Amino acid sequence: MDYSLYWFMLPMSTLVATGAMLGGIGGAAMFLPIFLIIFPLLGPEYLIASPVAAIGVALLTEAFGFTSGLIGYLRRHLIDFKVAKSLIVIAVPSAIVGSFLSHEANPDMLKIMYGILMLILAYIILGRPSKKEKQKITEDTLSGKFKHIGQERVIKDNEGNTYKYHLCHPGKGRIFTIIGGFITGLMSVGIGEIVTPQLVKQCKIPVSVAAATSVFVIIITVVAASGTHVYTLVSEGGTDAILWHLVMYTAPGVVIGGQIGTKLQGRFSQEKMEKMFGVLFGIIGIAMISAVFIL
Repeated sequence: MDYSLYWFMLPMSTLVATGAMLGGIGGAAMFLPIFLIIFPLLGPEYLIASPVAAIGVALLTEAFGFTSGLIGYLRRHLIDFKVAKSLIVIAVPSAIVGSFLSHEANPDMLKIMYGILMLILAYIILGRPSKKEKQKITEDTLSGKFKHIGQERVIKDNEGNTYKYHLCHPGKGRIFTIIGGFITGLMSVGIGEIVTPQLVKQCKIPVSVAAATSVFVIIITVVAASGTHVYTLVSEGGTDAILWHLVMYTAPGVVIGGQIGTKLQGRFSQEKMEKMFGVLFGIIGIAMISAVFIL
């Protein structure tokens, strides 16, 4: 095993994670195209045995990347654990089911499904509320405009800011959370892109609390999905089935990138970054589908 083979993934992972943090998207969405489209172009020694192995690495990498963000939100006391629990109890089982099923799926079919998913996510990202819409939702929420939608919640952060809002009906958006968890396990991406706008637009939760709660849901779901992938891969092919010599570069890369992205927050327009990633996801979707028929 050549431990220097994937050295270039350290700066690449740092760049991906920085951009993902600034754009508010899951970095795993960017890694699968790198593993399955770019790696084969570099030479046979860079080939990853299967899309499932690539998904496992992408999920492991994302778990490391979101950990640093989670620690920050825990310190700020911004996570609404009641909301998070209601999402985790349905997202985690569906992610585990998706992880097991991905090992049974046809590799080319997985790539096509991933391409279709990227096109769907591109549409979702491009349809996210603008900065002004987010601000208005937060202002309306804190002013008590949505008292009629459910139970009152109060979150007080470590700086003394109080977020008082009303929790939407627990059943709302349940089906989307199940789908998000399932496709995260199946193809490494989906839960974050679905949960975050759901909490802001549908549940009317203040943006800061929604972002923190989403990160908590994402990390728990991703850890469950990646753990399932690792267990299955090791059961079938031993510890060598996990590309540790790739993870050893992607994991620290996303941790570094997450910290850089956090420090750069506010210096770039998140709205423009989101649109850029929306277009990029569309391109990735077309490229992934095309690769099945060309490569």
